[in-house]
Amino acid sequence: MKNKLEKNRMNTRSDALLLTEKKDNTTWLTLNRPAVLNALNRPLLLEIKGELEKIKDDPDIQAVVITGTGDKAFSAGADIQYLHEASPLEVRELAQLAVSVTRLIENLGKISIALINGFALGGGLELAESCMLRVAVNSAKLGHPEVRIGAVAGWGGTTRLPRLIGKSRAAELLLTGRMINADEALQLGLLNRVTNPDDLRKEGEKLLHEILQNAPIAVNLTWEAIHRGLDVSIDESTKLGTDYFGLVASTEDFRSGTEAFLQKQKAEFHGK
Repeated sequence: MKNKLEKNRMNTRSDALLLTEKKDNTTWLTLNRPAVLNALNRPLLLEIKGELEKIKDDPDIQAVVITGTGDKAFSAGADIQYLHEASPLEVRELAQLAVSVTRLIENLGKISIALINGFALGGGLELAESCMLRVAVNSAKLGHPEVRIGAVAGWGGTTRLPRLIGKSRAAELLLTGRMINADEALQLGLLNRVTNPDDLRKEGEKLLHEILQNAPIAVNLTWEAIHRGLDVSIDESTKLGTDYFGLVASTEDFRSGTEAFLQKQKAEFHGK
């Protein structure tokens, strides 16, 4: 049996690029480059990828929460100094690494939530967009300013933002590079919840609890149906939903959940 120290382990080295904390069934990842507003460079992306691969293979972990150090930024995006000095091939390779990270988040088989504690720009916003849900402080600023430096939102922004808020609204933000505040992002559907800075973690935990009290297999299949269903026709998407409905009916959680409903009791789920 794991002891309490193992259950709630934490890496808090001040020089670590990524702080990790395991609390019960959730791993918290904190981007830790506050001097550059938690900008994403190759070493940090590799650390994130390594931790995500551990999370994916850990049956005890049901969720991952990603946030940033400090009260200024979730992440201001890619490290501009590196981009300025890098060759086109190196820029492309960095983008490929970033996309492998965001795709890993989407296909993790775990709940993923971004807690946006400040600026979320460019690659930082693309990291948040790959999560299932996003909660931000009311002072947060979000945007894709890539075109303003002669770049493209090439870490998945041109793909995910239109799916999150619609083609026309996404095109406006991507083509103008305009930053928006948390309230506008909430209205557009880019954010799920907005809260004050002191309650950000509490709000994230509250949202996690709302999801984790449901049947784990049903939650994972629901996300997969949503995520995969966007890339196929309506007929194929609805067929995917019916297939998953039939698949989940084979689980113990489905039987205990339906029985609890009929008995007017609270269901207990075990992920089986």
